[in-house]
Amino acid sequence: MKYPFESYSDVASLQQSVTDSFCELAHRTVNQNGIFRVSLSGGSTPKRVYEMLSQRDLPWEKIHWFWGDERNVPHDHPDSNYLMVKTALLSKVDIPEENIHPVPVNIESPAAAAEQYDQLLHKHFNDRWPHWDLVLLGMGDDAHTASLFPETLALGEQGRWFVENWVPKFEAFRYTVTFPAIESGQNIWFIITGK
Repeated sequence: MKYPFESYSDVASLQQSVTDSFCELAHRTVNQNGIFRVSLSGGSTPKRVYEMLSQRDLPWEKIHWFWGDERNVPHDHPDSNYLMVKTALLSKVDIPEENIHPVPVNIESPAAAAEQYDQLLHKHFNDRWPHWDLVLLGMGDDAHTASLFPETLALGEQGRWFVENWVPKFEAFRYTVTFPAIESGQNIWFIITGK
């Protein structure tokens, strides 16, 4: 299968294109289905996209926000993906609280937190797989996406939608969607900068 690929001369052009495409897809999907469900990516490149989205006219009450991955830190920690999205976007627009679905971080029991989020996804989607309208992803210099790092256990998960993942290079747990859950997305966008 061949996937579309678009290249940009600079990061700002990429971010502008992602923002425009996000708005177009959100409006079209809400018009067709009455709801738009997105799995968010962390990182500096998407952060600017979220800031730009906060200045757009979107059907905020129809959009549901989920996280594709999260660090095992409190929501007010500088490394938190939730805090980044909240600061860049969620705190700037009128989004119903029930439409925001952050990962319930649990420092002492990452497995319990991941299970809780997995169950939340099952309850929300009420389906075999999540079927996001959009999955936003980045890619690290070691080729990881979400928090699916090379040679970690989560890479082989086929049953669950969301898991805790021990990452030896950081000596820490991360939370992440699994590959089957990513693949259930109707639209999957990798936002990648650099060589």
